[in-house]
Amino acid sequence: MKICFVLNNIKTETCGTSVIILRKAHQRGHQVYVMGVDDFIYHKNNGIYLSCKEIPENIEDNSLKNFWKNVQDEKLKSKVIFSGDLDILFLRNNPTEEPLHRYWAGHCGMAFARMIQKTGVLVLNDAVGLSKAYIDKLYFEEFPAEIKPESLITRKKEEILDFWKRNKQEIILKPLEGSGGKDVYKIGKDKKNLNQILENILRKGYIIAQEYLPEAKNGDIRVIVMNGKILKQDNQLAIIRRISKDKAEFRSNLTLGGIPKKAELTPEIEHIVSLVGPKLIRDGLFFVGLDIVKDKLIEINVLSPGGIDHYQKTGMTDFTDAVVKALERKIVYKAKNRSKIENNVLATME
Repeated sequence: MKICFVLNNIKTETCGTSVIILRKAHQRGHQVYVMGVDDFIYHKNNGIYLSCKEIPENIEDNSLKNFWKNVQDEKLKSKVIFSGDLDILFLRNNPTEEPLHRYWAGHCGMAFARMIQKTGVLVLNDAVGLSKAYIDKLYFEEFPAEIKPESLITRKKEEILDFWKRNKQEIILKPLEGSGGKDVYKIGKDKKNLNQILENILRKGYIIAQEYLPEAKNGDIRVIVMNGKILKQDNQLAIIRRISKDKAEFRSNLTLGGIPKKAELTPEIEHIVSLVGPKLIRDGLFFVGLDIVKDKLIEINVLSPGGIDHYQKTGMTDFTDAVVKALERKIVYKAKNRSKIENNVLATME
């Protein structure tokens, strides 16, 4: 299997979920390439090429850190390959993590991927589905009301104040396009620093306001969903609780120092996945992260969802065998059906 992983930037990528999965694909004997989102090359009459690094068979792999350090090393030169020679293009770049001067990166990456998808290369997540879910907090609003907290999306201060009053004077404010818990604020009865907070978020675009869920003080649950179902390996489910180590901090994001803990499948989680899964399958969204507080879905992550790197810290498996084996099966299905399966269908076939 020839697979290329698209990252924001090879030099700045940390040893997270993307690196763990691509390393496992390499360990399983696949031809693995890695590129930045700015490494697409389009030729009018010859199609799309990729400037990427091919990971050598004999790369030092005694630890994840050393493995990735050797991939990042400038001694490993990039080469240009034809996109049509790939089996899979795996989009793992996250537009919300790009600096402002690279505002173009996410849109361009998705547009090139959509063109490559038309040539028969399997693109994950499906590029058309991703374009529908590009603003994932807006895509989130397409799911059933019963599993979502009350919310408002606006750029009007007066609307936010009315929403605050209707929700017991306790709400969460965050940018519509953001991730990792950045610029997320809890507004209480004193409305402390509200004007300053609004000005800060408004510089980034629309604001999403959500009702504050008191259960969030106990952390939230991250669930990784693959092919519309909870990711499973070795009879373990990819479910962890994220708890803030600071009692004064309501955010529990692992990127902000949250602590991962083992979590069990509850009827509420099962119900949420049962309602979310069919739409993810229909939209070709192969690998997705769900953030849950008790019986409410508070966020959905379709743009490079992470967390796998923290599962092992709880004594669980890293789930990468299950992910790469799923990729292998898709290529077998594709070969047996002579490429007649639509990308969005193949993307979520088990």
